[in-house]
Amino acid sequence: MKSFYLTDAGKVRDHNEDSVIITKNGKDTYLMAIADGMGGHSAGEVASSIAISYLGKHFKETFINMSKVDAVNWIRDSVNEINTLIFQYEKAHPESKGMGTTLVMAVLTKDYLLFGNVGDSSGFVMKDQKLHKVTYDHTLVNLLVSAGELTKEEANVHPKKNVLMKALGAATEIDVDIFDCDMDLDITDVLLSSDGLTNMLDKAQIEKVLLSEGSVEDKVIRLIQKANNRGGTDNISVAYLIRGEEGGNE
Repeated sequence: MKSFYLTDAGKVRDHNEDSVIITKNGKDTYLMAIADGMGGHSAGEVASSIAISYLGKHFKETFINMSKVDAVNWIRDSVNEINTLIFQYEKAHPESKGMGTTLVMAVLTKDYLLFGNVGDSSGFVMKDQKLHKVTYDHTLVNLLVSAGELTKEEANVHPKKNVLMKALGAATEIDVDIFDCDMDLDITDVLLSSDGLTNMLDKAQIEKVLLSEGSVEDKVIRLIQKANNRGGTDNISVAYLIRGEEGGNE
C-alpha cells in the first residue's frame, strides 16, 4: 500500500479544525479517518482531535485479525465512544458547548473494505479508472433531494447546503452509516476528504487529478492546491491510499 494525507486551513479560515490519520496495524490492515470539527472557542479542533486521537490509539490496541462482522461492530462501538468523549469534554468545559465533528473512516484489510460515516465528509473508491462516492452526506439538502423536493443541481447551489443533520457531539445517541465494499471488485484507490475539498471540486475534477501522473503525495497536494485556487473557503483535508504499493506518511 502507498498512502499520504494532508490538511490545510484553506484561504478563508484563520485556523484548521480538521484532523486526519492514516495508520496500520500489521502488514495489510489500515485505518484512514478524517474529522471536520465545528464549534466556537477552538472547540471544533478539540472535537476532531478527540475523534482522531481515540481512533488511532484504539485501532493499534484492539484491531487485530478481526472478521468483517467484528470490524463493523468495532466501527459502531468506536463512534459511540467518541461521541461520549465529546460530551464528557463539553460537560467539563462549558465554554465549548455546541462543539462537534463529522467523521468519515475506512478500514481496509486484505479481505474487506468498510467505510463508516457521520456528517458530510466523504469516502470514495476508484475502480476501473472511475471514481465512485461510497458515503452519503447527512445534510439538509441531501434529505430534500431524497424526498424529491430538490434536484441535485438545486442542492449544489442551495443557501443551506452545508446544514448538517448528523454529527458527533450533536446528540447522545449516534447512528453511524457503514458501507461494505465488495473486495472482488477491482478497487485500486481509497480516498477520504472533508467537505472543504468536495465543495470546491466535483467528482470529475477529483478523478482527473487521481488518474494523472505523479506520486500519491503529488496528487494529494494537487487536490488541495486546486481547492484553494477555487476559493479555499473551508479547511481542506485529504487522505489517500493506493493498494499494492509501499510508502507514504502512515
